[in-house]
Amino acid sequence: MKDEVRTRSYRDAIYQNKHLFRDKVVLDVGCGTAILSMFVPFTSIARSHNISAKTFCRFAVRAGAKHVIGVDMSTIIEKAREIVEVNGMSKQITLLQGKMEEVKLPFPKVDIILSEWMGYFLLYESMLDTVLYARDQYLAPNGLIFPDRATIYLAGIEDGEYKDEKIGCTLNLRRRYDKAKLTRLSLVWDNVYGFDYSPLKNTALTEPLVDTVEIKACVTEPAQVFAIDLYTVKPAELAFTAPFTLDCRRNDFIHALIAWFDIDFTACHKPIRFSTGPHAKYTHWKQTVFYLREVLTVEENEQVSGTLSSRPNSKKKRDLDIEIKYRLETDSPVRSANGRCEYKMWGCPS
Repeated sequence: MKDEVRTRSYRDAIYQNKHLFRDKVVLDVGCGTAILSMFVPFTSIARSHNISAKTFCRFAVRAGAKHVIGVDMSTIIEKAREIVEVNGMSKQITLLQGKMEEVKLPFPKVDIILSEWMGYFLLYESMLDTVLYARDQYLAPNGLIFPDRATIYLAGIEDGEYKDEKIGCTLNLRRRYDKAKLTRLSLVWDNVYGFDYSPLKNTALTEPLVDTVEIKACVTEPAQVFAIDLYTVKPAELAFTAPFTLDCRRNDFIHALIAWFDIDFTACHKPIRFSTGPHAKYTHWKQTVFYLREVLTVEENEQVSGTLSSRPNSKKKRDLDIEIKYRLETDSPVRSANGRCEYKMWGCPS
């Protein structure tokens, strides 16, 4: 709820399109505290950016959804029920705890599926497979999905100072993907209390970072790599290999590639989009940084081309195995480079 970009985008997609939600049955997949579910029943009265759920109740007009079903595996559903009840929405909202594949819905079909399913790098620990199951099992013909399109982008960045800190000289132990806390353990790779720890350099390179990147660090133009249409995509297609070409903006060095994603609500009367890229306002997804094993020395108008591959880990499907192949297209034999890097995005220890 603290992610203003995310929350406002969903809110606007609902409030600005009350004609789509009126008298409809809505399924909120992964409802959490039910904030999205509570947005839906009273769409016709939503005007203020700061309007509260209690204000919804006081000014409720029966022009919203017929019923909202929220499903979540977590025990947060108990608090969500309390929140729904104290806001006077128990008759309009049904909350179910359990797996989407196992719960029994009070309606055989739904008109709209609503979900905030995205993970870091879009697909890491995402709930997209669950949303697709709900689509195939419950979405009525001509039903709508909010949001319904997601696109992954890549760009090359100059980030030598931090790469040297992370890879060359020190080991940063990060509780992966924790937004707030970074614990640093200073270890000189080649001499750790008299021991050679240089093999850990390779391990560090295989772990992408989730962090904010300043737009000025981008050496290349962004390139669209992979797009998902939630109406048509099949679960097997979420394992992909896609080509990319990055056009260099200036003479500089490329130490890493970064990935981010954009989200679209195309069913809206006026399409709504938000981006998690370095050019956009902060979101909790930040950007995903993939450090390369070598530094690319690039000149303006040159290109870095290659492929990005991503697939669920064979042992834990919400973790990702990622591969990047790259080639610097240049006439200079000294600067010519190509390589292949493998990365793993996996769950962090407690």
